[in-house]
Amino acid sequence: MPPPLKILLVDDELVRAAMVEEALAQEGHEVACRLQGPASLNEMVARHQPDVVIIDMESPDRDTLDSMAILNRENPRPVVFFADQHDPETMQAALESGVSAYVVDGLVPGRVKAIIEVAIARFDAFQSMRQELDKVRNQLSDRKRIERAKGLLMKHQDCDEEQAYRMLRKIAMDRGQRIAKVADSVIDILEHLDKGSLS
Repeated sequence: MPPPLKILLVDDELVRAAMVEEALAQEGHEVACRLQGPASLNEMVARHQPDVVIIDMESPDRDTLDSMAILNRENPRPVVFFADQHDPETMQAALESGVSAYVVDGLVPGRVKAIIEVAIARFDAFQSMRQELDKVRNQLSDRKRIERAKGLLMKHQDCDEEQAYRMLRKIAMDRGQRIAKVADSVIDILEHLDKGSLS
């Protein structure tokens, strides 16, 4: 049986919110915080550290979309959005703002468990894709900086590419630093020298 989840609930209707809370409690989950609107969403997620955010409202307005985008950037969490109305444009905007599951026709207590599980799975898959993309971007950035440093060393030390790389690697090993960090230092020093010789 999956562990109980800590949930942050955003719902502007008190009666409906109480029903949702009861449905979640029956599944063993805990509503750590309940908000009537999305204004302080990011701040409350940072404070309560929920596993999942559930937003239940007629349709996401501009403020809600902005709040979800900030949350996705600063404190990413699986977000389940239950909307009463179907509007393809609004749904697309919500998904782009970081919503993991967008469900039309409002919240039906019996379906909450399955929807939350799907939202968490989608969120996890997206996060691992994002981490992989960040890793590839960083590797590419490192490679570009190493190439730039090698080029400067070849020019200043009158050496070939292999010798320049060996120099970088030796400095990195001596200092116990990553080669990309050494490349940054070499670029700073040698570009500064180049500027000095031009002035």
